[in-house]
Amino acid sequence: MANREDNLIPFEKGNKFGKGRPKGSKNRSTIARKWLEATSKNVNPLTGEEETMSQEDMGTLALVKKMRQGDVNAYKALMDSSYGQAKETVDVNADVPSINFRELFNFEK
Repeated sequence: MANREDNLIPFEKGNKFGKGRPKGSKNRSTIARKWLEATSKNVNPLTGEEETMSQEDMGTLALVKKMRQGDVNAYKALMDSSYGQAKETVDVNADVPSINFRELFNFEK
């Protein structure tokens, strides 16, 4: 039976599978940011007036609407976006009483 390493073939220079993402192509976050900044005229659900808003604004207003209807996850998402996610802290310096194991298990000295 052949060794697995014998079947490995290195990528050749210029091979499209060995180059990675083409130079100049945009990553996903750049594309997402572009579309979140795109604007359109929409009716603001809070004021009832027509405004020019970004898609990010519309998404935030949709979360506010869900929050006002009692959606706890929407509330948490808005709070995390506004004030940052709460940090959980653990006190590792707890005061622990000393234990004499010799007395506890009746070891002789």
